[in-house]
Amino acid sequence: MIHPLADCQASIPESTRVWQFCVILPGAKIGENGNVCSHCFIENDVEVGNNVTIKCGVQLWDGLRVEDDVLIGANVSFTNDRYPRSKQYPATFEKTIIRKGASIGAGSVVLCGVEIGEKAMVGAGSVVTKDVPAGELWVGNPARFVRKIEE
Repeated sequence: MIHPLADCQASIPESTRVWQFCVILPGAKIGENGNVCSHCFIENDVEVGNNVTIKCGVQLWDGLRVEDDVLIGANVSFTNDRYPRSKQYPATFEKTIIRKGASIGAGSVVLCGVEIGEKAMVGAGSVVTKDVPAGELWVGNPARFVRKIEE
């Protein structure tokens, strides 16, 4: 389902829902059974896996890889350039990887070049400046290890 008020230029599987006021550029790869909530923007060099939920107000910039079963909370901010300048673009954007089953809490900031591990969890409002290992809960600014996540 693609809402009539979305500007979806990429090929989207029928099982994925894209809500109003979203823009998805033509090079983006979007998986099955996803949910892209309203007011989201997805650039060309972005890959989103299956069963991914992207809550309202999220922008996914070039270089982001999101594996299956990921939750990205409302208003999470990603970056893809460590030293941005107006009208000066890097030859390539840094890759950021969100591994399978990870969750990122609302309002978090994820700096480019990091990896959030499988089934890791980032607490709301955290600022992720380095890799978050699999199965760990990280919170704060900068985000720090709190505990292992029990299955």
